Order: sequence, then C-alpha cells, then structure tokens
Amino acid sequence: MTHIHKDIDFVVSVYITHNNKVLLIKHRELNCWLPVGGHIELNENPEEALLREVREECSLEIELMSSKPKLNLKDFKFLYAPAFIDIHKINDTHQHIGLEYFAKAKSNKIILNKVEHDDIRWFSKNELEEKKYNLKDNVIFYCKKALKLSTDD
Repeated sequence: MTHIHKDIDFVVSVYITHNNKVLLIKHRELNCWLPVGGHIELNENPEEALLREVREECSLEIELMSSKPKLNLKDFKFLYAPAFIDIHKINDTHQHIGLEYFAKAKSNKIILNKVEHDDIRWFSKNELEEKKYNLKDNVIFYCKKALKLSTDD
C-alpha cells in the first residue's frame, strides 16, 4: 500500500451488492475483510479512483447508487457523491479520509486479484455477523446500509 502523504491520504471504498449479498475482499497485507477500494492517486479524481479500483480488484460492471447532474459545463465536472465520508486510523502516525460509495453489480462473476488479496466473496446479511469472518464494525455498518439501499428500489 503506497501512501501519498506522510500523515493522511484520501481513499475510496465501494460496497457492491448483488442478489441481497455484498462483496468483500480479504486484503492480503491487512489480513482482514474490506470492501473494494484504495488510494486516490494524485492524477485522478475520486470517481476515476473508484472505477479503477473496481476494475483492478474484482472486474465487475457496476451501477453506482448515487446521482449527479447531467449538465455539460465548460471547465467544470460533477462527480458522484459518496454516501458517507469518514476518517479512520491506519496506524499511530497515519490516517485515511474515506469516501464510501454504494453500487450494484450487473452480475456476480468476480475475479480475484491474487496480487493484493487472499480471497473475494459475496456475503449475506447473516454472514456479516459470523465471528469466523471477524469483520470490523464499520464494515458491517456500511455493508448493511448498502444491502438496505439495494433492496429499497
């Protein structure tokens, strides 16, 4: 994981749902289940980072559960708004500002990025609470929000 700044970085995460399940990856370096996501690079905006991370980490086609105006303005571009923004500790000297998005997958056919992750799987709402997965409380919170949003349509 490359940090762009010494103290704080901006990251994107996307909680992807399909058929009442939410996708999580088992991060190799951090050894925990997380949503698809990663650092926003210096040469990209949050939307570009989000779509790049989805391509790299699971190869799904997604539909963001967010909206933006359809105006074409010179030298101005609307971006999809995150559902939540948070700040979280990575270690004693570094934090991430997380832009949290929700999306629906157009299929459930995922591809594991074996370089970065040990596993990838779809979780049902009940599986989120199973102790064997040891999911962080914030991940469970966002997963449940994504599942609720995807079934409210």
